[in-house]
Amino acid sequence: MRNALNENVLVLNRLWQAVNVCSVERAFTLLYMGHAEVVTEAGGNFQTFDFHEWRDVTRDHDGDDVVRTISFKIRIPRVIVLLFFDRLPHKEVKFTRHNIFERDRNTCQYCAQHFDRRELNLDHIIPRDHGGLTNWENIVCACIPCNTRKANRTPVQAGMHLIRKPKRPKWRPFVNVTLGMVAHDSWKHFLDLAYWNVELGEDVKS
Repeated sequence: MRNALNENVLVLNRLWQAVNVCSVERAFTLLYMGHAEVVTEAGGNFQTFDFHEWRDVTRDHDGDDVVRTISFKIRIPRVIVLLFFDRLPHKEVKFTRHNIFERDRNTCQYCAQHFDRRELNLDHIIPRDHGGLTNWENIVCACIPCNTRKANRTPVQAGMHLIRKPKRPKWRPFVNVTLGMVAHDSWKHFLDLAYWNVELGEDVKS
């Protein structure tokens, strides 16, 4: 059975930058305590409502996106803005397969050909057997033929060359949306980038 209180709400800081995702239950707590307001958009214009205003304007709303209490019903907010928080979270770009594909633009870093992600592997430039680390500077996208040709060797040993030196990306997402999380249409105005998948560790296969 669907539990509306467990659905996701996008959280903006005081500068209207996306910083987090919380549950509907947590959002209502922040609204009721006066720490946040609901954000809505209509015709390109944004409005904000405190808890009591939001309860009043949505009391006659019909649909499955409402929460009912003994004395009133209130519509689920999809975006809230914090009234006293203007910082961005200090987060590095997550070291994930998705972000490596994004950095390398789904392009084999040896033959420079663009591929579907299903046709790409992640390659340790210096193999782990040779002391290579699993990090931004030692992992690149490689097509299956190039990965097979390189095998458990360094590029020099295999007579191959990288098209560019891999680096840690400088872009930083404001908010992380985990794999499987449903983003409401109203979020698109505030999301910078959404990223999924867990951070990579030593289990990455070359």
